[in-house]
Amino acid sequence: MTSSKETIIKINDGSNYRESDNSINILCIDISKYSFLVQFTLCCFFVFTFYLAYGYFLELIFSNPEVKPVSLYITFVQFLITMSLSYVESLIRNPIKRKVPVRTYAILAALTLGTMSLSNLALSYLNYPTQLIFKSCKLIPVMIGSIIILGKRYCFLDYIAAVLMCIGLTMFTLADSKTSPNFDFIGVVVISMALLCDAIIGNVQEKAMKQFNATNNEVVFYSYAIASIYLLFITGFSGILTDGYNYCLMESVTIYSNIFFLSVCGYMGLQAVLTLVRICGATVAVTVTTMRKALSIIISFLLFSKPFVFQYAWSGLLVVLAIYLNHYSKKHPHYIPKPLEKIWHYLHSYYQSEYKYLKIRSKMYTDTV
Repeated sequence: MTSSKETIIKINDGSNYRESDNSINILCIDISKYSFLVQFTLCCFFVFTFYLAYGYFLELIFSNPEVKPVSLYITFVQFLITMSLSYVESLIRNPIKRKVPVRTYAILAALTLGTMSLSNLALSYLNYPTQLIFKSCKLIPVMIGSIIILGKRYCFLDYIAAVLMCIGLTMFTLADSKTSPNFDFIGVVVISMALLCDAIIGNVQEKAMKQFNATNNEVVFYSYAIASIYLLFITGFSGILTDGYNYCLMESVTIYSNIFFLSVCGYMGLQAVLTLVRICGATVAVTVTTMRKALSIIISFLLFSKPFVFQYAWSGLLVVLAIYLNHYSKKHPHYIPKPLEKIWHYLHSYYQSEYKYLKIRSKMYTDTV
């Protein structure tokens, strides 16, 4: 299942770990002695297992309308568990040493809080497949954010992918509005705000990690720790802390168990993706996670009763095609279809010839006057 934790998937050079550069670990288990095929199979198994379970618990918890007023409290508990897991990992692998300034982490924590809390809240208004499709389309705000923040430039296929994502996303949302009795346009606004935070946080993290050479674990720990402090004050002053605590007391074992499994599955899934990126590269990792998202949507329709129309299928395929084009562009950044390239050259040559003609006529007119 897609989670906002995906915004913090970055690759470092491995110099901050105790293991040698050749060691490969997944969930703190050394799998270096196994063949590449076994390593890839194990990573895929853990990615599918943990993220599918994450999506199940996410929908199980937040699709309940009664959770809407106390969703921030549940997010607060989720943050505390994720922070604790990150700290435990640091004790096993390598102690956390802060390299990024606290001011930067304060910004990252606010963005992490925004993307996680808004994504969770959106499930109270939208079907999980619709929320998942929105999360899959974060290329659009990420492109806008990276152009503004990092000054990046994109190629032809990236813009085509963004257009296809917009079309697929619009069609999927329209299908959800017609078939879902719980559909609320507020959910579209909420998940769009979550994507905006997602776009900003990814670019800020990339800039901070490159500048200060910070590890993934350091970024996760401090981002969630400071975000937990934010949430403590927000929920405390708003009364959500007390209301959420009282709500969870009604079925404390069930609710807190679901939150715990949600947090563990999300964190373990993240670690599996990081290992997959290390042994296979980002393109293969994204292909696996995209397949997992498609399976997540299918399982969501099977486990949670929802009406299905074929508009879900073809609009989802448009999004998948856009994701493929986006990653194809990474290998072929200068690719332009031949017909469009010919049209462009024709228009360019026509413009040049007309420009020269008008320039000559203008000079002749000036000389005459």
